[in-house]
Amino acid sequence: MSYSSAAFKPLLSSPATGVIVTGGASGLGLASARALAVVGRPVSGWDHKEAKALAAAAELRAEHGVASIGIGLDIADPAGYVNAIARSREAMGSIGGLVHAAGIVDIESLEGVTPESWDRGINIHLRPVALLVKGLLGDFKAHSGSAIVAFASINATLGNAVNPIYTAAKGGVLSLVRSLADRLGHDGIRINSISPGQILTPMLQPSVDALPKGFYEKRILLGRMGVPEEIGRVVRFLLSDEASYITAAEFVVDGGNISSQRS
Repeated sequence: MSYSSAAFKPLLSSPATGVIVTGGASGLGLASARALAVVGRPVSGWDHKEAKALAAAAELRAEHGVASIGIGLDIADPAGYVNAIARSREAMGSIGGLVHAAGIVDIESLEGVTPESWDRGINIHLRPVALLVKGLLGDFKAHSGSAIVAFASINATLGNAVNPIYTAAKGGVLSLVRSLADRLGHDGIRINSISPGQILTPMLQPSVDALPKGFYEKRILLGRMGVPEEIGRVVRFLLSDEASYITAAEFVVDGGNISSQRS
């Protein structure tokens, strides 16, 4: 079988449908939104801090000329999903992608687990993946090339005594993504997960500040922590037609942390 050079034309901007990004006003969510806007994809950034969501959307419109909307929303409360989806669809013209990046971290170990903290952790990290995909299924079916990225974590593989709720929820994300990939594949819809390592985000910064210098870096094969842009580029790839035959996969972006035998 022969191939023409046209088969290798860059496709990072395809499809041109809009993308919903939860947690889209800071950290990995904002980096994902920026990476998508750079190639012309419309973005709807959902965040519990409405003012930051509005400011991020204004930045994307001004810098990249894309349709963009910021929506204030507590992702743990599904009652707001229908309205937020409708507003996103109206602002962007279409919805063909979803990035679930919203998150919190528990740091009180087993002794700090309560029914309330457990429910909130699961309802922020895991439950929205299923409910949002269900709520957006009609949109995804209507647009060829639709794809989803859900954020997991290397903690889902390594485990971490400090944050059992976060670790459990992210392990659930990995399993749920594989389950949904089986269902969505019938409609040509792709879904994958990304497991970041130690990335310098506002959520991780307090931990970095509290620990000895180089605490994280000494284990990482590349010898440094990652930056949000390095995650955003992977998100953009997985939502594009460049990744048209990738689904049910976990992309570990950790600088070689999981593979390391360093201590």
